[in-house]
Amino acid sequence: MSSKKRMNIFMVVFLGILSAMAPFSTDMYLPALPTLADDFGITPSMAQMTLTMTMIGMAIGQMVTGPLSDRYGRRPPLLVGMIIFALTSLGCAVIDSINTFLVLRFLMGFAGASGIVIARAIARDVAEGSELTRFLAILMMVNGVAPILSPVIGGQVMLLSSWRGVFDILIVIGVILTIATLIYRETLPPSARIKELTSSFAKFPSLLRDRYFLGHCLTQCFVFGAFFSYISGSSFLFQKIYGVTPQMFSLIFGFIGIGLMLVGIVPARLSGRISDTVLLCHSIRVPLIGAIALLAGFMLDAPIWYTTPVLFITIVPLSVMGTTSFSLALSRQGKNAGSASALLGFAQMILGGAMMPLVGIAGDTTAVPLGIIMVVCYALANVAFEMFIANDKNV
Repeated sequence: MSSKKRMNIFMVVFLGILSAMAPFSTDMYLPALPTLADDFGITPSMAQMTLTMTMIGMAIGQMVTGPLSDRYGRRPPLLVGMIIFALTSLGCAVIDSINTFLVLRFLMGFAGASGIVIARAIARDVAEGSELTRFLAILMMVNGVAPILSPVIGGQVMLLSSWRGVFDILIVIGVILTIATLIYRETLPPSARIKELTSSFAKFPSLLRDRYFLGHCLTQCFVFGAFFSYISGSSFLFQKIYGVTPQMFSLIFGFIGIGLMLVGIVPARLSGRISDTVLLCHSIRVPLIGAIALLAGFMLDAPIWYTTPVLFITIVPLSVMGTTSFSLALSRQGKNAGSASALLGFAQMILGGAMMPLVGIAGDTTAVPLGIIMVVCYALANVAFEMFIANDKNV
């Protein structure tokens, strides 16, 4: 095998794992969320707040590390981020105070954000056009393994340890990614970097004045708002309402994760044959129909055999939406890929973080709030697509 081939494989796996920092940080301890709530003596909403703090940290962290990577290169901010991720994971594994735990979760999200935003920027460094779409699709497939493995690993850890054992695994992931960052060769040469850091932050307003780019930000904001609401509420839905074990929940969650991974093949296979805009359109319309059916099921106390496949149909198109929307949005940004990626990442995380505590606002005996949030978010995503993306003259 050639050196170039080895580097390609390394890059795909490396960037795929980096882009999966969100599911690593949240999905792995989802099976333990009810137990964590009992151990700390807190409500379901407060337990979900531990996810919210991570999401807010990731949202803000991307806004900072994206521009930093445009100015100083991809490697330095990524290395610092992975080191801090490992250290905050260690803190979460040993802390006894819920308030300190919340602070550490925020810092963990802030540090992990460097992996998410810089992975996309690196992809833009090395590919463009349909090649970028295919590369992002491959990353989405690699990324899709994380939602499958994370809750399964978390569920098995619960058999051998407490929820703290999950953070021991995250420490190992942080250390491995730190080592991989040292191996990675910089993809943004000095000649391609911005000259002043302030100019990178100054790009944010101009990017948001671009109606097409704003449309992608809003679409992703609403879709991921629905997705992270599902992430937050799924453990209580299946364990408290349907009464399944943490291990069974992890298998159900992993089943939907397999769907995310397999559907991620679609953009790679169809790129160049079917417009990315057409794929994006269908990837947000199908989930809206699914969310309406899901809410109806929650209101009628539908059984688990109804809820699980409807959730599957509602969630898995995310892989297509993420790949096509990112490719379309970044394709026009050139050297501002870091700043653009940061804004897109911020849009993904911020609403999801805000919605997470609302999922459990009615307690752990009903999932109606989850259904309402998902319907509203997917409806707004479709509105944003029609207003800002579908009729763009350059599409």
